[in-house]
Amino acid sequence: MRIAELSRQSGVPVPTIKYYLREALLPPGELTSPNQASYGEVHLRRLRLIRALVDLGQVPIARVKEILEGLDSDSMTLHEQIGRAHRAITPTRTPTATTDARTAATQQVNDLIARRDWTVEPDAPALTTLIETVAALRSLDQDHLVAFLDSYADAIEKFTALEVAAVTERTSPDQIAESVVIGTILGETLISSLRLLAQESISAARWRG
Repeated sequence: MRIAELSRQSGVPVPTIKYYLREALLPPGELTSPNQASYGEVHLRRLRLIRALVDLGQVPIARVKEILEGLDSDSMTLHEQIGRAHRAITPTRTPTATTDARTAATQQVNDLIARRDWTVEPDAPALTTLIETVAALRSLDQDHLVAFLDSYADAIEKFTALEVAAVTERTSPDQIAESVVIGTILGETLISSLRLLAQESISAARWRG
């Protein structure tokens, strides 16, 4: 298809598609003349992935490029591709908690990981995020929420196991990698939305009126 048809089917404006092509987020089309190129299902699928990451996942374009480069790599293992995606989507946190709260949080999180026998790299961005979050809760006198850490981990392990089982049914490493990345990023939005809806419903049942 020509770029105008690609734009129509994807819902992405032609200038935006050209920008993605210049930034190498989208692979080049097949030249049919010096000034014309043809695009196919690969381009349509990639465009939909980019828009989902940007619009729903709220991932900045520069980070989207990192994720896509990982997905397109022929040398990275699936584990490395997933790790690259995790690092691309996890923002750098500015510490706000007290030193004592952070020390206690670090010990609690390390104990949790050891207790559950999780294999986690010490430089995993999510590890820092979890420690800072627990530390902030402690600093805000929300220890009752911190006490739910194991319950949160129980629930997360259950649905993560379902996600991994579903992903491994894919037929190729490329499909598996893409599914994991999509599930990781959009799954965050999905979980957050469900949590807010559940809170609204429980709040209405307990306190409305």
